[in-house]
Amino acid sequence: MNVLLQVVEQGNLSAAGRKLGVPLTTISRKISDLEKHLGARLLQRSNRRVTLTEAGLSYLAACKRILHDVAEAELAASGAFTTARGELTLTAPVVFGRLHVLPVVTAFLQAYPEIDIRLTLADRLLHLQDDHVDVAVRIGALPDSRLRATRLGEVRRVVCASPQYLAANGLPLEPAEISRHHCITFIGLDHTDRWSFQTNGVESAMPIRSRLAVNTAEAAIDAAVSGVGLTRVLSYQITAARGAGHLMTVLEAYEPPPVPISLVFDGQGALPLKLRAFLDFAGPRIRERMVAQTG
Repeated sequence: MNVLLQVVEQGNLSAAGRKLGVPLTTISRKISDLEKHLGARLLQRSNRRVTLTEAGLSYLAACKRILHDVAEAELAASGAFTTARGELTLTAPVVFGRLHVLPVVTAFLQAYPEIDIRLTLADRLLHLQDDHVDVAVRIGALPDSRLRATRLGEVRRVVCASPQYLAANGLPLEPAEISRHHCITFIGLDHTDRWSFQTNGVESAMPIRSRLAVNTAEAAIDAAVSGVGLTRVLSYQITAARGAGHLMTVLEAYEPPPVPISLVFDGQGALPLKLRAFLDFAGPRIRERMVAQTG
């Protein structure tokens, strides 16, 4: 059942073999044996991809339910629902994770000596199931899904620049003035040719000249501190630079609505105690950190 699931999720037998770490011949044999056992064809094979037959569709749906039940049975047998222990896999955006998640994780490790943490800091979104992630910090609106979420707070999208740049090029007082400025764009947050602003509840997009486009917030902030131009990042990312006087925010009255921050996890079935322990421990502490920062 698991082999069939991986073949469908990966798109072909070869990719499933790489995912499972077994030879292609083994994958092919197991699928053939399963079809022979059932007396039904489950997959339509082509050179590049496989698709499910009608029988395969209904069988795979049952497989997913059964595999989920098996996973929960194994967790129960190992004590995951009676003792807070084991490995917990987390992911968070790079800067937010370093500033706000990592300090909470280190305190959590001291409080729960039988739980180990694997923390991945990445600005790309990791898929909870495909990447075997237990809980993720998400910044932004959440799509409707079977995942559950705990709200941690919100952050602003701010435009900022160094005092030296603003002294030399002038302070923009309204969004229309942004077009005459040099801009640094953070590819992970915004467009490279326009920024959106809000005036009296109405959102509008203003064209910008991106002198520099980068793929990390740290690079955008460093370039802004160096005087390259204006940049737009999330408010928590410039707390230190702003506090030290290296950056100033502008156009605050025209900022888009704040962006929510959430802890996201798979809410199907009973939660392992290690996950429940982390949610109960981390949620209030990260919220406190966000309130302290905005306050």
